[in-house]
Order: sequence, then structure tokens, then C-alpha cells
Amino acid sequence: MKKLLLFVGLLIGASSFGQQKHPAFMNQGNIYEVNIRQYTKEGTFKAFAKHLPRLQKMGVQTIWFMPIQPISKFGRKGTLGSYYAVASYTDINPEFGTLADFNATVDQAHALGMKVLIDYVPNHSGADHPWLTTHPDFYETDSTGKPTYTADWSDTRELNFNNLVMQDSMINTMKYWLNATKIDGFRVDVAWGVPYSFWDKCIPALKNIRNIYLLAEADDAKLHERGFDATYSWKEFHVLNDIAAGKKDILSLDTVLQNINKEFMKGAQRLYFTSNHDENSWNKADYATMPGAIHAPFAVFTQTYDRTMPLIYSGQEEPVLRPLAFFEKDSIEFKKYERANFYTTLLKLRKSNPAFADNANFKRLKVNLPGKIMAYERSNGRDKVVVVLNLSNQPQQVMIDGIDASASFQDVFINGKYITGIRSLQMPAWGYQVFVKKN
Repeated sequence: MKKLLLFVGLLIGASSFGQQKHPAFMNQGNIYEVNIRQYTKEGTFKAFAKHLPRLQKMGVQTIWFMPIQPISKFGRKGTLGSYYAVASYTDINPEFGTLADFNATVDQAHALGMKVLIDYVPNHSGADHPWLTTHPDFYETDSTGKPTYTADWSDTRELNFNNLVMQDSMINTMKYWLNATKIDGFRVDVAWGVPYSFWDKCIPALKNIRNIYLLAEADDAKLHERGFDATYSWKEFHVLNDIAAGKKDILSLDTVLQNINKEFMKGAQRLYFTSNHDENSWNKADYATMPGAIHAPFAVFTQTYDRTMPLIYSGQEEPVLRPLAFFEKDSIEFKKYERANFYTTLLKLRKSNPAFADNANFKRLKVNLPGKIMAYERSNGRDKVVVVLNLSNQPQQVMIDGIDASASFQDVFINGKYITGIRSLQMPAWGYQVFVKKN
């Protein structure tokens, strides 16, 4: 039945392709995902808030909190359970603090010039959500009338989007957070599992309250037509992992990127990342998938490529060299901040240079080794940035076509060094260079 609703929504809600517009505050933005439970020993909003000045100094523009609501106890996985088994849509998980604590954290972030998103889970609730008792018709059921769940998510129950009262109830819970807090938008979990027709009704209702930012956990171009600002770049991410492992090369990535340009409307933002909560906990990203020096060129790609809305996960600046437990307490120990300067350079460049604006131009540059080397140019008026990446495990002599031979560029990772005519470069294995044109 959900498939039918998806199709109906496609027919009713699809809009013509055009330039997608986003809240101004996310132009040249970035997102930092916060795992509250694991971020500090206390695992609270108050304890995390102490890190906000550090993150602001690093260049973080938007904070994304994993779900902050209470977690169901029935069928709970592990001791503390999954963030994504929500027991109440309109309460705060006492593990993290109070609503006042959360609002104080949002206020502090705003005072530092940062924005805040919260994670939302409309596809399913936790297995003991009150709706199961008060509104059993809100849920999908099997032939025996028993509420169902997807895959191995046995601590959840799948919601029934054929029920319009349920739809309205869910929308009202999202409105609650916009009215009770000053958040700037939502990251929507399993957005791919929710019918288009719901988003056609939900998103206008939310944006009527204020112009929020919406990130969908889905690799689906049609969600941009519904009103989502950004979608996950899952296909690109998996190819990047394969390149890092030596299983594929840049030509494979190009195939995916070309399809993206065909499928997605102009201006649609794509969430690029080297890790997130799922990929870290279950697939050992990025400490094992892109270990050591291998991580850097891929991180540069996520921050600088076309359409990108870059993501950094909790502790990547340290870095955390283990999978964080998902259902138990497993605190991050921040001590070294070995990648902090690297990320600071990228984030501040992205924020300050108009070449990274939504309306900037993007152009791939011809190179002599297209399977190993990627080079591209972003420009906006007189502002220009050139990125060169060696996505191979061998040093390479790189030749680049299409760059003005008389133009002078500064390497942002080597302060004060200017190069005229970027046409020939000697690059180390997994090397990266980012050049800003001197105006």
C-alpha cells in the first residue's frame, strides 16, 4: 500500500524542474552530527554545550542532534536502546536533560551564529509508543492484526500512512517542536519509507511556521520536488569507499555523478560524508574504511564538490578510531583533535569564498590520469577555487588542462605559497591540493 501512496504522491505533488531555493542560512553551510549519548561522559545537553565554542571556532555552521525523544522500553536493544525507537514524539529523553536544557543549548548555538536541526522518525515509532494503545489503527498490521516492523527493527512498529488522522497527528508533533523550541529544521530518518503524499501535506505546513531546512535520509530526487533541501549521497558514498579500498576508480564515481546531474533538479543539495552514526557503528567508517592519510582527499571531496552539503560526524576531528556503541554508553574522549586544523581550513574556506555558493559555477577539469586523479573548478564572478585529488595509493605526476596559465593561485593548506599556472603537479599517494585564485 505504501508503494501505491508513493505513486499517487508522485502524480499529485511533482513540480517542474527549476532552481531549488534553500533557507539563506544554509548557503555555503555545513552540518555536524551530534551523538549526545556518546559525546561526553555525562551524555547531556549541558555537557555538550561546552563544546559549542570549540565547534564554532572550527567552522561548524549547523548542529544536527540525533533523536532527542524518549526511547521505548519494550523490545529495547541493549541497555539504553536505539535513538530511533521513539516512545513519545513530544517529550525529551531524560537521559539527555530537560526541554529547558535543550532550549538553552539551542540559544547558545544561535548566539554563536550556528543553526540547529533535530532528527525525526516519522516512518515508525517505538514498540511501546502510547499510540499503539490509544490509536492501534495508526499502525501497519499483519494478517493476524499484529503491528509490524521493518527488517530487524524489532524495537519499533511501522506507522500506517493510509490513516489520514495519523498523518495529521504526526504533522502536529513536528509543529510542536517548531513552536516549543527555536530549532532551524529537521533531519528525517527513513524519509524513503514515507509516502510522497505525506510530504506534500507536511512540508508546506511546517514551512508556514518558519523557513526551516529539511534533510532527508534518502537517495531520492523526487523528495526535492516535495520540498526537502538535501538528500543523502548514498551511491556516491559507497563508490568512495570502494575507491579507498582499491576496488574501483574515479571512472566508476563519474558514472554515478553523471546520473545525479540527470536526475536531480538544479540546486538540489546532496549530503556528502565519510562517516555518520550508521556507517561508524555498523561499518567501521571512517577509521577502517578510509584509514589514516586515505581519509583526507575524500573529506576534501565532500566539502568542495558540486551540490555538496558536507557532514562531519561526532569525533571525526579527534579522530575516534572505533565504532561507537549504539545501544550502550560509550563516551568519546576528546584529547588530540588531530584533524581539527584540517577541517577548520576546509569549513572556513567553504563559508568565506563565494565560489561555494549555491549559484556558483562548477566545472570538471581534464587530467592525464582520469581513473586516478580528479580536478575541478568552482567559480563565482572573480572568485575561483581549484581542487585536485589523487585518489590512488601511488604518487602521480598530474597534468591539468583548462586553467588560465597566467592566473595566480594560493594553496590553502600551505599558507602564503602562490603558484602561477597550475598545469603540472607532483602529488603524493592520497594527495590533495586546494587552490584559491588571487584577485
